[in-house]
Amino acid sequence: MTILFEHESCLRHDMGEGHPERPDRLRAIQLALAESEFVDLERRSAPLATPQQIALVHPQSYINHIFDTAPKQGRVQLDPDTVMNSASLEAARRAAGAVCAAVDAVMAGETKNAFCAVRPPGHHAEPERSMGFCIFSSVAIAARHAMSAHDLKRVAVVDFDVHHGNGTQAAFWNDTDLFFGSTHQMPLYPGTGAVSEIGVGNIHNFPLPPGAAGIAFRDAMGDGLLPALTAFKPELLLISAGFDAHVDDPLAQLCFETEDYAWVTEVLIAVAADHCQGRLVSSLEGGYDLAALAASVAAHVRALMAA
Repeated sequence: MTILFEHESCLRHDMGEGHPERPDRLRAIQLALAESEFVDLERRSAPLATPQQIALVHPQSYINHIFDTAPKQGRVQLDPDTVMNSASLEAARRAAGAVCAAVDAVMAGETKNAFCAVRPPGHHAEPERSMGFCIFSSVAIAARHAMSAHDLKRVAVVDFDVHHGNGTQAAFWNDTDLFFGSTHQMPLYPGTGAVSEIGVGNIHNFPLPPGAAGIAFRDAMGDGLLPALTAFKPELLLISAGFDAHVDDPLAQLCFETEDYAWVTEVLIAVAADHCQGRLVSSLEGGYDLAALAASVAAHVRALMAA
């Protein structure tokens, strides 16, 4: 069984006309997952992340800034790419809360895996600043939550978004009990993710050049990231599931196909089966061509359900 976490507030978060990180992304996913093949998904409402959970990654000064800045009406610009409207604070808390609740469900044995269809995304949010459409570092928060609430000693995050997850990397930088592995396009926003960025030996970056297709992705995973992940022996595996490396995505220049997302999901499920008792939680990051996003998420969730 796979649990799907979602919440209506994530549709109300709206950064303005023409912004690529738009509510229609979730609507496209909802339509795809409304097909009959997904009838067995257990659908749960994403709870609010508590301030205490958010504080596992973000300092209180930053949390206070976001809570104080959130508008009651209109919009407020947090950084050049990230905007808050009246629904954004709740949506960001629901997004982080979804991943924490998914961890709780997996650790309780209620399901082997879960997918969080939430926004805003999180992997660019650094501990002390919003960035790149992201307000709270949802997956990093969930990793810390897994350690604090469930006494796990080794938690891994794999990020296959086309953009490097600088926020997750920053949150994990000095902690040998946390693993961050990423494939991403380089050069590209946010400019981080070089092979030389290794933290305390727990950061593993595999940049791909513009134009790289699925075969390069599979090689980077199979020859580099997966062996490092297996050596780490995680007790829980989290996925920052960005689908913007798809050939049809407008924000980057990688050339993945929908089948590549099914493949990577299956190989990560196999790692989870070998090391984590199957425990795996995935959360949406990027993906901006609606048709490609819907098809890729469907392939990802289909593989999760088959685990």
